Amino acid sequence: MSELSLGEEMHALCRELFPICRSLTGEGFRQSMRMLQARFAPLQMHEVASGTQAFDWTVPPEWNPRAAWIETPDGRRICDFAEHNLHLLGYSEAVDAELSLEDLQPHLHSLPDQPDAIPYVTSYYSRRWGFCIRHRDREVLQPGRYRVHVDATLAPGVLNYGDALIHGDSDREVLISSYLCHPSMANNELSGPVVSLFLARWLAALPRRRYSYRLVIVPETIGAIVYLSRHLAELRERVVAGFVVTCVGDDRAYSYLPSRRGGTLADRAALHVLGHLAPDFKRYSFLNRGSDERQYCSPGVDLPVASMMRSKYGCYPEYHTSLDDLEVVTPSGLAGGFEALQRAIQCIEMNEVLTGTQLCEPQLGKRGLYPTLSTKVSARQVEALMNLLAYCDGSEDLLAVAERIGQPLWQLGDTIEALKTHGLLRPC
Repeated sequence: MSELSLGEEMHALCRELFPICRSLTGEGFRQSMRMLQARFAPLQMHEVASGTQAFDWTVPPEWNPRAAWIETPDGRRICDFAEHNLHLLGYSEAVDAELSLEDLQPHLHSLPDQPDAIPYVTSYYSRRWGFCIRHRDREVLQPGRYRVHVDATLAPGVLNYGDALIHGDSDREVLISSYLCHPSMANNELSGPVVSLFLARWLAALPRRRYSYRLVIVPETIGAIVYLSRHLAELRERVVAGFVVTCVGDDRAYSYLPSRRGGTLADRAALHVLGHLAPDFKRYSFLNRGSDERQYCSPGVDLPVASMMRSKYGCYPEYHTSLDDLEVVTPSGLAGGFEALQRAIQCIEMNEVLTGTQLCEPQLGKRGLYPTLSTKVSARQVEALMNLLAYCDGSEDLLAVAERIGQPLWQLGDTIEALKTHGLLRPC
């Protein structure tokens, strides 16, 4: 499949998922998860009852909104949940009341500096009701009596999450984690789980995998905490690298956010890939964290998890508003996010420590490794081969060697295999 057609296929799935109102819990999450399961059968959905303790947190009640709107004094409906699900404050409790504009205003949320945007606002752990409104619409509200109506249930139920394990030659794992808990937003919500799903499909189709791969799709924060509370021991034992996949769908930038201490295999693979794929990528600190790396890298958990993104959450103007739509996320943007993570995984798969078997430079010609016709292309190939032989001395892994010689590791696979086949390189 070409990069463009892959991007178009991912974008089509984003379009299908976009209208659904997702949250930490509820039917919107389950409906979205079932759509992902239909495209990747190994993905299993699990449930955890409301009130379940997970470390210092408690699983919240389940929220299921059905309808919400405000009726103006002249009988018009505004802030209609049916028109855009961001109009309803996330986790808003039910209400059916009439009140003055003065009393309504504290329940309205808008962005004066983005008057055409509906903000994304939630109240997961404090009961209230509210609406989100374009500021230009808020400014023209007239005095009078307003009817507010929210038809929603907030009651004991379940929190859902999904996971799948793709087995490799080793039970050592690479973690791919994303979240599925935001309503109609594209880059900050749908790009992550969609790209993660397509990575899982690509991995499952490989004829062989060195590592096993764990796909995890959770509601952000509480879902990761719940997952860790159930799987921490095995994750600590098995995970060698991991990525939180979020904001991987726009065309404007590539970004990197490290693990808490940096220097892990995931960090090194991400920096190596982005250094070649997008040398002008934006490098952030763990102090700029904001997604589930907060849980995976927290003290006492300390999984080797980093993030490779396009435009990072909180760093593009459409973030957490209705402007984060399917024009912000593009087929080429999704394809670029997929490629960056795919290359990082390829580097992790290839990475090992090798050493040469000959003293001095080996004679390549008698092994058919030296081109009989000298061109610029063949000269570059020989240079890469000779540099590999010069630096593979058992003291560094292939990621470090590739960095030293300025070559993308994923492009050296055939050369490395040829040197192994001819007995010029061997694992330490």
